[in-house]
Amino acid sequence: MAFTPSTKLDDAALDQLFREARTINVWTDRDVSDDQVRELFDLLKMAPTSANCCPARFTFVKSKGAKERLVPHLMEGNQAKVMQAPVTAIIATDTAFADQLPKLFPHEPDAKNWFADPAVSEETAFRNGTLQGAYLIMAARSLGLDCSPMSGFDKEGVDREFFSGTTFKSNFLCSLGYGSDERIFPRSPRFDFDEAAQIL
Repeated sequence: MAFTPSTKLDDAALDQLFREARTINVWTDRDVSDDQVRELFDLLKMAPTSANCCPARFTFVKSKGAKERLVPHLMEGNQAKVMQAPVTAIIATDTAFADQLPKLFPHEPDAKNWFADPAVSEETAFRNGTLQGAYLIMAARSLGLDCSPMSGFDKEGVDREFFSGTTFKSNFLCSLGYGSDERIFPRSPRFDFDEAAQIL
């Protein structure tokens, strides 16, 4: 299939993705199906990472039992939100991501060795795993889901509970579903261009 150059999204799409999208604190009881979760993953996985390294690993916590395993590791203010949310994604990073490069970057047989230095590997994994977590947020919004990303949790506790015996390390969480307009805070200020950006 021939590549089709991108065109600018309309205002409704830009509002949904950026301008009107809000972090959710109260969720409706509308379900998010397993098929929707898979659709979300199949969309976010197409976005770019360095050498297609794809270091993020996603655990979608849906069941009551799984939520009860997660909640003790959350800050108190996040516990009720996670129990109420249809799904909460644990966005983790696979510290051994380079082992998968023969599959993900097959045209460069030496790619795994690019990350032999632990410092380079760690930085690459964290940067690109975080990037994939951001892709999850935008993919979810594009599919009509609301998001509540959060970092108020005990990473070591989550890693023991969900990733013991693996090379995965949790990065941040993001609840997903259909939000209520209850307890949505006024939007906080943002920088103007000249305060945070420059064109050289």
